[in-house]
Amino acid sequence: MRKLQIAIMCFIAVIFSACGSMGDITVNSQRSHLDANLAEIEAKVVPLEASAETLNSNEMRNRQRDITAIRQQITQMERESSGDTDYQGKLIAWSGRLSLLENRYSEAQRFYRQSNSVSPGNLPAVILSIRLEGDPQKRLEIIERELAMLGQRSSGIGELNIERGRALFDLNRFSESAGAFDVAFSAGLDSVYPDSYGSFRSRAWELRNTSGVAAASLNLLGRETITWNDCIALTRNETQLLRFLTAGRTVAEAELFTRLLERGFIPFSQDITVTQWPATRPRGDEAVTRAGAAWFIWHLHAESRADRGMLSRYSARFATGANPRSPILDVPPLSPFFDSILGCVETELMSLQDGRNFRPSQPIRGAELLAILRRIDN
Repeated sequence: MRKLQIAIMCFIAVIFSACGSMGDITVNSQRSHLDANLAEIEAKVVPLEASAETLNSNEMRNRQRDITAIRQQITQMERESSGDTDYQGKLIAWSGRLSLLENRYSEAQRFYRQSNSVSPGNLPAVILSIRLEGDPQKRLEIIERELAMLGQRSSGIGELNIERGRALFDLNRFSESAGAFDVAFSAGLDSVYPDSYGSFRSRAWELRNTSGVAAASLNLLGRETITWNDCIALTRNETQLLRFLTAGRTVAEAELFTRLLERGFIPFSQDITVTQWPATRPRGDEAVTRAGAAWFIWHLHAESRADRGMLSRYSARFATGANPRSPILDVPPLSPFFDSILGCVETELMSLQDGRNFRPSQPIRGAELLAILRRIDN
């Protein structure tokens, strides 16, 4: 009888142990499911936040469909929250970050307060609070406090340093900004962060040596696309390359644009396949491509050296005879841009994007243009 009682007790213990293990498995499975949901939302919202800093208002309106779809997904996930307050708080914070993308600041603030009351100090809400602050110096102060509270804990360091890099960039502290992005990318973040903010780090690194640049030029340097008016402003403000036109006098940008166009420093078209210039004049607010920039740069370079022969040096070598050839795959040998592009590439003022193609229709960045202009000015 005694042996039977012991056997029954052991059996009951095994059953309870098994039930406990099954419960743990169920809880862990549910937690993994919720974490996967949050990671999915993060992977969709972060690229939208990064692109919002470079897209214009019309382009952002075109992203509304994406934002609406994510909102619907969050609503569905909230129904599955199963009373997990941390999960609920983070979803609410992500909703607030979507509101901020839509410039609905009051709604974003409401979501922040709601998220923080449900799950105090959750990371998506902390990031939302930082982004709600418009002053970059105040944003930086908030970030530094949050980093100090983290101490040696790794969770959150990457995301907070993304925000730190953004704030430092807005304060024109470019070297520090690049360093903050480097810290963020080395902190084990999901790949969506370096994929979305890698260009920000590159731009900060590119701008790190811009001490002495006029305040009016700094805004132009951060742009991914610039216009002819921007090109003229950078050249006039940061170099001596236009003194042959201005003789040191102040000349309005519109007048400089007209003079440069009439003297052939700005092409009437940026289409490298044209055989005849169009009758219509280009506009000063027209975006400049790499081909247009090469034309502008090479003509200024020839002028600064008082050597007009540079403008036909390469076509005389490559584009004559029965079978003209081009060493650059996407630049035709008979293109009016041939000499300018080859000249910029051979003198290493500009590079081939993949070692073979120039990508003439791509835009040129403000910082890239200034670096080239300074080289030929020196």
